[in-house]
Amino acid sequence: MKGLLGTILILTLTITAAAQMVPGATGTAGSTGTSQRGPAAARGGGGAPMALTSSSWPDGGMVPAKNAGANGASPELSWKNPPNGTVSFVLLMHDPDVARNRTSEDVLHWLMFNIPGNKNELVEGLAAGTLADGSIQIKNVSGANGYRGPGAPASGPVHHYTIELFALDTKLGLGADASRDDVWKAMQGHVLGKAVYVGLYKQPAQ
Repeated sequence: MKGLLGTILILTLTITAAAQMVPGATGTAGSTGTSQRGPAAARGGGGAPMALTSSSWPDGGMVPAKNAGANGASPELSWKNPPNGTVSFVLLMHDPDVARNRTSEDVLHWLMFNIPGNKNELVEGLAAGTLADGSIQIKNVSGANGYRGPGAPASGPVHHYTIELFALDTKLGLGADASRDDVWKAMQGHVLGKAVYVGLYKQPAQ
């Protein structure tokens, strides 16, 4: 009888010790393990990703006439969850469905840099040129320092106008005469995060 009781006691102690080693077990050292670190831990501790939105058109939706063409108004854009350490933003809008001049170059519709890191919105219908907050717009495909609305022809397919917002850990030492390549080169090694928004467009049939 004493031998049987001893065996039962040993088995009980072994089971208890094993339970304490299971992550998340109640009242044990395992309860402070991975299972209680939550979603942030699964993302490497980086928090929610940066997100870009617009009230001008839904993501992946059709660009309205007011934002299209050479005289179209720039869209309203807002963003949240910029990475820690963000000093400035770069905004790019381009048409990747076009290959210009028999090269890999696509159509540049809008490029703005040195948007202040504490900013989280651009109003609809921005004026061309450098803004009061120091944001610098460079020349688009039409040669103007600002926004150029979509203009894919009615005879072809719908184009995917892609807006990309980059969070940087620095400001760029460039001016309004900078090219797209100049901005791209200056950004390298400084990109903390990115968000993307898309609008579809082709001109209506006549």
